[in-house]
Amino acid sequence: MINVGRSLLFYVGYFTAMLLIGVLFLPIAPFLPLAARYRLLNLYNYFLMVWFRIACGVHYEIQGRENIPSGPCVIQANHQCEWETVFLQVMKPPVCTVLKRELLRIPVFGWGLRLLRPISLDRSKPARAMKQVLTQGVERLGTGLSVLIFPEGTRVDPGVRKRYNKSGSVVACRAGVPVLPVAHNAGERWPGRHWVKRPGVLRVRIGPPIATEGRTPDEVLVDVEAWIEGQLQEISEVPRPVAR
Repeated sequence: MINVGRSLLFYVGYFTAMLLIGVLFLPIAPFLPLAARYRLLNLYNYFLMVWFRIACGVHYEIQGRENIPSGPCVIQANHQCEWETVFLQVMKPPVCTVLKRELLRIPVFGWGLRLLRPISLDRSKPARAMKQVLTQGVERLGTGLSVLIFPEGTRVDPGVRKRYNKSGSVVACRAGVPVLPVAHNAGERWPGRHWVKRPGVLRVRIGPPIATEGRTPDEVLVDVEAWIEGQLQEISEVPRPVAR
């Protein structure tokens, strides 16, 4: 019952902050340069990081911030819940996120997303989506933005393993930028399929950048998956499945 009460309190702050951002910041954000627009709208993500910790009794243990490169990169992380999409926005701003198009239709939240130049995909057309990721991803990197791509493609529950997609590695190789791997156990604190949050330690590990120059996307993907899965073996409370 304590976790239910904490979760209700969290969502009161969650939706109140979203409404305030929508009323106060969305009307002026379109008139700002992209960098300033990102800083303004990213205040919501900073608030959620702090509020989740306070309201739900979660302690963050983040390692590897010194590995974050100064220039653009392709960020690849395991995807368990909404929390990592928030954290990765504040970890290395500004970042362009590859996401499903349906998210842009959510009132207020989706309107803000549109202003941050995401790469929105129609997942019912995988061939077109792949081409869109490659062309727009390289273009965004060329403008100095980093690109966030979840190699699993969708949320995966803790303790479940899904095949990694190489689209992020292809984009990084084509643009000649490194891949920044990130592993976390956020789904154990913020379940992806249930609204009740769980107190405890949320662990994040940011790895050394993985070079792409002179390498194939398949080679890069092997390194990305090996690093992320190796870290998950160490930080996850839910046992990881054996690789097939």
